[in-house]
This record gives sequence, C-alpha cells and structure tokens, in this order.
Amino acid sequence: QVQLVQSGGGLVQPGGSLRLSCAASGSFFSINRMGWYRQAPGKQRELVAIITSGGWTNYSDSVKDRFTISRDNAKTALQMNSLKPEATAIYYCKLRAGWGTVYDYWGQGTQITVSS
Repeated sequence: QVQLVQSGGGLVQPGGSLRLSCAASGSFFSINRMGWYRQAPGKQRELVAIITSGGWTNYSDSVKDRFTISRDNAKTALQMNSLKPEATAIYYCKLRAGWGTVYDYWGQGTQITVSS
C-alpha cells in the first residue's frame, strides 16, 4: 500500500514563508513525477508545482518566482515565500508512478491559511 504523508503548513501572515514536505512509502513503480496541488474553498483543485524524475520543474503562474519545489527520492518539498492571502487552501502532494500506464497517489492534505 502506498502512503504519502505530508507535514508542515498552518497559519502565516501575508509576506511570510512556509515549507511543506511529503514522503512516500510503500511499493510503487518508478517515480514519473511528484507535485503539489491546492484547493481553495469553492474552487477546483489546481496545480501549484511539479518536478519530474529528470528534475524539470513547472509552476503555476500565480506562484512562479516565489515557490520552489524540490525532490529527493520519494520525498518532495515545497518552499513557499512571500505568501499572499489568495494562497489560502488545502495543499495536496501527489506522486505519479509508472510510464505508459501511470498510477497517481495523493497525500492527506494540509491546510495553509495566509491571514493577518
């Protein structure tokens, strides 16, 4: 059974920083990519950042130059700087394993609230 366990998050003032971490365990095919998504109240889940097995990264335009995704084996982290109130959401990490046929696994979600 594959598990993704997230840590970090919480309440931060606008302009502050937070770091999210996610560690995957269990048996899965080779990692294709890992990423972070978020879902704000009343909105659909959206991509925040991804990092591929080769280290290529991609970011949502809304977080580019402020957030940094990293990966070390089956762990990923998201460093978030200069946070804005609109970043308030539940953040989820995701692991995609396999090639051709892929398998997606999700973390449990972590609340981030940006408010003064």
